[in-house]
Amino acid sequence: MRPSRRAVITTATAAAVSATSTASAAQRRRRLRTGFERLAQDGYSLLDGQKVGIVTNPTGITRDARHIVDVMHADTRVDLTAVFGPEHGFRGTAQAGGSEGRYDDPATGLPVYDTYLKSGRALADIFTASGVDTVVFDIQDVGARFYTYIWTLYDCMEAAQLAGKRFVVLDRPNPVTGRAALGPVLHKEFATFVGRQPVSQAHGMTVAELARLFNEEFLTEAVPLETVTMSGWRRSDFYDASGLPWVPPSPNMPTPETALVYSGTCLFEGTNLSEGRGTTRPFELLGAEGVDRRWAAAANELALPGVRFREAYFAPTFSKFQGKTIGGVQVHVHDRAAFDPVRTGIALLVTAKQVWSGFAWRPDNWIDKLTGSTRVRTMIDAGADTDEVVAGWQGDLAAFRRTRRTYLLYR
Repeated sequence: MRPSRRAVITTATAAAVSATSTASAAQRRRRLRTGFERLAQDGYSLLDGQKVGIVTNPTGITRDARHIVDVMHADTRVDLTAVFGPEHGFRGTAQAGGSEGRYDDPATGLPVYDTYLKSGRALADIFTASGVDTVVFDIQDVGARFYTYIWTLYDCMEAAQLAGKRFVVLDRPNPVTGRAALGPVLHKEFATFVGRQPVSQAHGMTVAELARLFNEEFLTEAVPLETVTMSGWRRSDFYDASGLPWVPPSPNMPTPETALVYSGTCLFEGTNLSEGRGTTRPFELLGAEGVDRRWAAAANELALPGVRFREAYFAPTFSKFQGKTIGGVQVHVHDRAAFDPVRTGIALLVTAKQVWSGFAWRPDNWIDKLTGSTRVRTMIDAGADTDEVVAGWQGDLAAFRRTRRTYLLYR
């Protein structure tokens, strides 16, 4: 007897629920524990007898959404004496390109020092003045070379070495997985705070893995480094598998979905188009005055894996085109496992230039700092298509992938 349509639907639904339940049960069995959780579970023995300073921001939280500074300050087993704030500040009140300065934290009374745009001896002097013995780092990264927190990590490691301090990195997930390194590799002559060293545009690493890479490959002299790894994290995991609350690492990184596209669409910071700042979907909405439906159509014709583009109109409340209604696209990722954010970013640059006569790079060629060389800009200007641009960095990327492999901590 042929089953009824209702029976088929019920069976399919039951199978889907069963699969979801099985996946959820497996995740519970291997519940992720962050570096901080493991440090605390061990009674902070790694920090025993040390005056401790921590580099962190609002993402430094526990599973129940308490800030680790508040937790550590209240625990007699650890001597937390200073906090160091990165770009956007320790409590996260500053916009891009800003920080909170030097102040005493009202909640704990701890001195908060500003690290933003400080490096080398100037930053080492701050560590010395703070009186700490060990500098701890715990900040949620988003997986892109030009997201500045990994270079705060690098600068703090270098400064800790100069100041004679220990350095401890508490690991957190890469929210967009650690499956692969993607995109162009920075050329050293283009080093800035959005890329200090030859790392690929999407690095596919955790901060603890990056710290090991920095220490062995890039620092002139290695710092005494300890990394506290996570348990229960796999390289294929997206952020929602972690069970951790998401705290925006910066004001324009509101969701894990933002992080998913960011390593590609942040390239629009290097153009005269809006990258969606001043909207509720930064880096997912892109556009400018005079852009129309032709851009979404051209991008969709490429049939890029895992993503579709919707014609969109929006009015940013700040940043480029503030208060003006502009046209463009919204990026919709429908298969995140297949999605390649860097290839997608390049395809959007190529098609934007093809369909909109007003397209221009920022006059300071900021695109070169973001991509790490002149190659992407000059190839697109010469009429190269997406595949040709992507092919141009494969040699550098293969070399970085070989180096990267040595420092991976998870399967």
